[in-house]
Amino acid sequence: MSNRRSFLKQSAIGAAALPTLSFTNAKYTQETADVPEKLTVLFQGDSITDARRDRKAYYANQAHGFGNGYALYAAIQLSGQHPTTDWTFYNRGISGHKVPQLDARWREDVLQLQPDVLSILIGVNDYWHTLNWDYKGTANSYRDDYRKLLERTKKALPNVKLLIAEPFYLAEGTAIDAPKWKSDFPAYQEVAKGIAKEFDAVFIPFQSVFDEALKTAPTSYWAADGVHPSFAGSYLMATAWLEGFDKLYR
Repeated sequence: MSNRRSFLKQSAIGAAALPTLSFTNAKYTQETADVPEKLTVLFQGDSITDARRDRKAYYANQAHGFGNGYALYAAIQLSGQHPTTDWTFYNRGISGHKVPQLDARWREDVLQLQPDVLSILIGVNDYWHTLNWDYKGTANSYRDDYRKLLERTKKALPNVKLLIAEPFYLAEGTAIDAPKWKSDFPAYQEVAKGIAKEFDAVFIPFQSVFDEALKTAPTSYWAADGVHPSFAGSYLMATAWLEGFDKLYR
């Protein structure tokens, strides 16, 4: 119990220091938001979205099918604040994936689910794997593959609302070669931002979220390896994601 109280206290301190990243600042109640009665929300991405989810939990709204990351926190928040709606939530993030792997499973893990809202966080591995896994991709191939994937999506689901999340890193993380990431990774972040604009998606600026958070606590608190968020880091991500979701219906 003491550990739980300590975590809650630390979270409260972080929220006080970062007022724009607080759940309480997002207005998601049915009385204030113009939200539909039926909605299917799908989270897609790599390990940050996967968050060690149980992939056997295939059906919607199964908590153990969401892992322990931002997707779970965001789905819980929306579910709790919209109790009279008929909303379904899926997490189909898979650890290690890049855009080409998303494309290979897109029909099964996206198109057949027919989401009304599709959230995508992808790009870290598209760069990271060029450093340690002999992957030959570039920022340009990331852009081209991402664009083709979304063109395919919009053709099949013309009314889908898109949330494009910015891939991010924390330079002092234990898995980060800071000089290389600082030099090369921003090009991938610019691609994600450009893709969001091109496809009229809401862009979720995760890099600036963590940059701001680092003013209040060190990298070890938010994402020790610089890529995979802690509980506190996932809280920040969920908050930023919810703010993005809010823009879809305002």
